[in-house]
Amino acid sequence: MTDETAKTFIDPTKDSFARFRALDRQGPVQMLNLLRFHAVAAYDDGTVATGAEAYRNYARESGPIFKRLGGRQVWVGRPELMLIGPQTESWDLAFIAEYPSVAAFVEMLRDADYRKAVRHRQAAVADSRLIRMEPGEPGAEFGDMTPGRS
Repeated sequence: MTDETAKTFIDPTKDSFARFRALDRQGPVQMLNLLRFHAVAAYDDGTVATGAEAYRNYARESGPIFKRLGGRQVWVGRPELMLIGPQTESWDLAFIAEYPSVAAFVEMLRDADYRKAVRHRQAAVADSRLIRMEPGEPGAEFGDMTPGRS
């Protein structure tokens, strides 16, 4: 097993994307996004912007596609302190995006306009985590969850 703590993660691998698609249950999919931006965006064409500005460009261009496919932002926040976890990991932005289905997420990634917009995300992000989650409802006790809302 390799040590992945020193790696950065920007895009899904073919293997992780295949596993994402294979887990094709009914109902909505929520994606927890943890993002760390470059101080200066890493555009291949020499475009000058901060990482945060480049990510705002990505959001502006990909947002209409996200909404058209039924996506919505469930939660957003700015991480302040790593209380439990590697102190070397820090994030500039955290949010949960919800898609009505696996197919909607895949359709977004295949959309021609989205594929143009993603260059801004790739230039903006120094490191990220994208964690697929099944939505649920809080149970009767703290930490309990009733699976699925569909």
